[in-house]
Amino acid sequence: MTGMESLRARLLGPAPATLTRQRRAATVGILLLTIIGGALRFWRLGYPDRLVFDETYYVKQAWSLVRFGHEREIKAGLEEPDTLWNAGNPDVFGNQPDLVVHPPVGKWMIALGELVTGPESSFGWRLSAATVGTLSIALLGVAAWLLWRNALLAISASTLLAVDGHHFASSRIGLLDIFLMWWVLLAFVLLLVDREQGRRRLAARWGPWSERTHGPGVTAPRSAWARARRWWGPSLGVRWWRLAAGVCLGLAVGTKWSGLYFLAVFGLMTVAWDLGARRAAGAKDWLAGTVVRDGIPAFLLMVPTALVTYLVSWTGWFATQGGWKRQWAADHPASGAIAGLVPDPLRSLWAYHQEQWNFHIGLANEHAWKSNPWSWTVQWRPTLFYAEWPERGEKGCEVAECVEYIASLGNVVLWWGGTIGLLVVLFLWLLGRDWRAGAALSGIAAGWLPWFLYQTRTVYSFYAVAFEPWLVLVVVACLGLVLGRSDASPGRRRWGAVAVVGYLTLAAAFFAWYWPVHTAITIPREAWNLRMWFDFWT
Repeated sequence: MTGMESLRARLLGPAPATLTRQRRAATVGILLLTIIGGALRFWRLGYPDRLVFDETYYVKQAWSLVRFGHEREIKAGLEEPDTLWNAGNPDVFGNQPDLVVHPPVGKWMIALGELVTGPESSFGWRLSAATVGTLSIALLGVAAWLLWRNALLAISASTLLAVDGHHFASSRIGLLDIFLMWWVLLAFVLLLVDREQGRRRLAARWGPWSERTHGPGVTAPRSAWARARRWWGPSLGVRWWRLAAGVCLGLAVGTKWSGLYFLAVFGLMTVAWDLGARRAAGAKDWLAGTVVRDGIPAFLLMVPTALVTYLVSWTGWFATQGGWKRQWAADHPASGAIAGLVPDPLRSLWAYHQEQWNFHIGLANEHAWKSNPWSWTVQWRPTLFYAEWPERGEKGCEVAECVEYIASLGNVVLWWGGTIGLLVVLFLWLLGRDWRAGAALSGIAAGWLPWFLYQTRTVYSFYAVAFEPWLVLVVVACLGLVLGRSDASPGRRRWGAVAVVGYLTLAAAFFAWYWPVHTAITIPREAWNLRMWFDFWT
């Protein structure tokens, strides 16, 4: 093996002998699962044919953005706006702006579906959620492929997301969290692509750089700065995939502010990958080289990009005059030289954000379906989105009492397995130094851990869909251990594959059993009771 081949092997790992066949199998499997998962998500998407749960806010706000460029309050004195909306009359808005507590990106995405079918269509206001929910099945499979280069593990990731009730229910309702999940997952995949491209660049540039700085006849430069740079390794140029990831993370923050945690964690993660690459390549001062050549450029490429993207997402508010606090700066002249340099629209937006922040930190209302973050991964208190109790002769009910139900109840084969798997994968990361384990934990660190800081705040378990793809990756990492190493005996791999397929089959069977309580199919009360294993699920 030549020096260049050895370097590529250290940076990119050995190429599997069956890579082409594995890639083909992964592609076919992921596409098939995406089609099946999409068909399930779009089936009866318009039912219930009325606003459910917090759709009463986001669906109306989305259409208000289309009509006015900003959110407006409901007409004063209008007592039943939901009834009018459900009847096909979206003319429920007054002339006053509405204080909304989430940025506009997710609502603009809901609005895309409303523009296709009209705001009176329940199918339309759920169309975008179902679309990104379907596409995320494929995207997670791609992420798993980039991590493990194994067809069965990539297919496992897509399967587990496709048959999870929590993700399924979130894909069929007009809320914001599924869009947050989409943008952070897309950013994650882009950073995985950047990791591979960056290592390929490092391998390709290492030889010429080494020749220029340490080749025969090269003398050490006089300046201390130039001498230090000789041990950093080569520059890797502009990382365009990181730029694209910054755009996605800006859109994530523009959906919900909790996207900021993903920006922070993913930024640290991608630089940590670079640090490992320079160290593996043989850079003597790999820490300083990473900070200067990778860390600072990564910050300058991702954070300003995310900020600009976030501000652009407020274009409707900037372009119109009637949004909440849009004229605040006109009534509050700038005090001080620095404040005077800030344009009035930005000062007004900052004042608006302060009010939003105060709302979020002060939200501590009692709610029947609130849940503590400690309970999310074990599905202690899934959120009820919709429930009706038809009697005999109503909605196809043939017994004394029936149930129509939609809850964010996750597939416990995934969620309980993932909760246990967190300890295994944490061990793999800390003691085994497996970068893939760290990648699987990154989204959980960003999407779950920050909520523990708000123990008195009213929060709900359906927020967990934002980090669910990484819980799937945690399970897939454990399935990789079950499958066995690529150099294991054929018998070991065969029985490992049987065990993995058995686990996936169990998850699919659980999803099929709980299908009625994710789709509001009318079932007898006794059948519903059989599915509600614990009192805290109801």
